[in-house]
Amino acid sequence: MSGHSKWSTIKRKKGALDAKRSKIFSKLSKEITIAVKEGGGHDPDYNSRLRLAIQNAKGVNMPKENIERAIKKGDQDGANFSETTFEGYAPHGIAVFVECLSDNNNRTVSNVRAAFNKYNGTLGTNGSLSFLFDRKGVFELEKPENIDFEELELELIDAGAEEIEIEDNTITITSAMEDFGNINKKLEELNINVTNAELQRIPNDTKELPVNEAKSVLKLIEILEDDDDVQKVFHNLEMTDELAEAMD
Repeated sequence: MSGHSKWSTIKRKKGALDAKRSKIFSKLSKEITIAVKEGGGHDPDYNSRLRLAIQNAKGVNMPKENIERAIKKGDQDGANFSETTFEGYAPHGIAVFVECLSDNNNRTVSNVRAAFNKYNGTLGTNGSLSFLFDRKGVFELEKPENIDFEELELELIDAGAEEIEIEDNTITITSAMEDFGNINKKLEELNINVTNAELQRIPNDTKELPVNEAKSVLKLIEILEDDDDVQKVFHNLEMTDELAEAMD
């Protein structure tokens, strides 16, 4: 499991996601809004990006009225979000890739730069770290009941799944970016509820650090994730069991 995925899993186990639910809703609302503006309208049947964003929102129990409000905002001229990315290094040489959605790029640049500076990181130029990550489709779902798992595996592999992992009744499926749509379609055909599906930047290799050094890296990642303009943060820190145990 990639560092980003395992980081998300650890936070979920420790209840950190519940504690920041409003922040999660805010980020998902932005994704819904920009999906309406740039993905082809507010009908999810004809807008695959919007359909995926709504699916992810439902996966974290985002209220229906929040979803409808975000869709409506996408129809309005005032919702001018733009997508931007940042690449840099956290302390101890850990690569960090930040994806943002913002209506004020100057604010976003300032906040991201300040976070890297405060926590002893270094921002690089765009493209400087891209070679360290591969874009992959990642799907999370609860293991379905009353289903032949081996048969499900074969169906998913046939659709393009590269890796299928089970941990604590959660199934994580990884695919090539090009097969993202095929996997999503297959899961819809099988009527399997997906809690989250997205394109992630998976590190080609991970770097293990002593716990005290790793925790300083995670502090920077947490600060970035808390920023309203930041949608996702990817990194190549190895999330060891020892580190998971040491986290508050």
